[in-house]
Amino acid sequence: MPKNKTHSGMKKRVKVTGSGKLLTERAGKRHLLERKSSRITRRLTGTEEIAAVDRPRVKKLLGR
Repeated sequence: MPKNKTHSGMKKRVKVTGSGKLLTERAGKRHLLERKSSRITRRLTGTEEIAAVDRPRVKKLLGR
């Protein structure tokens, strides 16, 4: 039986921590930033944990 392949799009978007948490960048920080307030763009910086309902699907795509 062949090996399972990791979904290449998902591995570019998600980081798995040592404890197994799934981290990703927040949405809404790529374009159309001039119309967004500085307060909003500051809030969107950094990473967040993937929502609990999405975790099983993401783990399956990552082969975990």
